[in-house]
Amino acid sequence: MIDAMIDLNCDMGELDDAGHEAALMEYITSANIACGGHAGDEATMERTARFAMARGVRIGAHPSYPDRANFGRLEMAMSETAIEATVRDQIERLEHVVRKLGGTLTHVKPHGALYNVAARDPQVARAIGAGVAAWNPQAVLFGLAGSAALDVWRSMGLQVAAEAFADRRYEPDGSLRSRKFADALITDPLEAAQQALRFAREGAAQTLCVHGDTPGAVAILRACRQALEAPVK
Repeated sequence: MIDAMIDLNCDMGELDDAGHEAALMEYITSANIACGGHAGDEATMERTARFAMARGVRIGAHPSYPDRANFGRLEMAMSETAIEATVRDQIERLEHVVRKLGGTLTHVKPHGALYNVAARDPQVARAIGAGVAAWNPQAVLFGLAGSAALDVWRSMGLQVAAEAFADRRYEPDGSLRSRKFADALITDPLEAAQQALRFAREGAAQTLCVHGDTPGAVAILRACRQALEAPVK
């Protein structure tokens, strides 16, 4: 069994589908909740946080470039100061909701373009780290396994979790294949589960992600969970 050693996370609070989100919660250990930058409002944050708390799932913030029109998937020209401010503001918006419910935030995972730019740009990574540190220097930051972002955050004294994706294809350099390509997503549950299991066995990642808006996400998560919980052969 590998499940006890690795976290299974999902990006959530991005869709207006309570039944879908409740189903996703059955198979994960951490939920990254959109907090207003690319998606989400107080109502969706509260709904998703309630689902997570009912299932004992860890709650994290999922901040992004402030660009709802493009779902946070396009890089924006922003200063380090502006990135730091929006990251902190988005986290605090979610924390306000979660605290009212009696819960706590344990981690932060940047979304979309902000995540991908941070993986290769130390200045952007540093700005994100500064926003997180100003909010809670003990929080864990999720970042792409093997990326420069993790080194930057470690150098700032922050805790990190290297992340790999069960439902995304990779380029030879370890970066995620751009969503502009038709094969960027892995939607076959068996293929995704096999990739999750490979990452878990390699030990390079502490957390594995399936996106909540990937077609068939519930079936993919179910397959990944079953693969991770199966006896090691």
